[in-house]
Amino acid sequence: MELKKLKEIASVMRDNDLTLLELKEGETTLRMERKAAQAAELASATLQPPAAVQPGAQEPAPPQQAEGTEIKSPMVGVFYSAPSPDSEPYVQVGSKVKKGDTLCIIEAMKLLNEITADRDGEITEICAAAGQVVEYGQTLFRMK
Repeated sequence: MELKKLKEIASVMRDNDLTLLELKEGETTLRMERKAAQAAELASATLQPPAAVQPGAQEPAPPQQAEGTEIKSPMVGVFYSAPSPDSEPYVQVGSKVKKGDTLCIIEAMKLLNEITADRDGEITEICAAAGQVVEYGQTLFRMK
């Protein structure tokens, strides 16, 4: 199955708020699953009672937004930080990258897909571990 077709399927899932899709084409079976982020947020928001504010108490500081740009996974697959187990990772925290540099590989259906930088910058955080299954839209890297 081509990367373009996988992206289209993932887009249909997102647009229609589907959390699970199983597709059979000949002898090939594709199963894609994504978290229902909005449903999870809604459930946790309704289960937690509002906190009582004491007079004179300071309000907690809002959570800080992570600095920089997020590089997200364009597909479901297995994250690899290096071309082989014996090799050095493509990037590390602090690595300077240029647009088009390979950041990692995601294996999907026996295909190795290189994920590249969409702009020049510096890697500030690596959000996935080698061998970890990543989801469509999951943050893989942060750059500044």
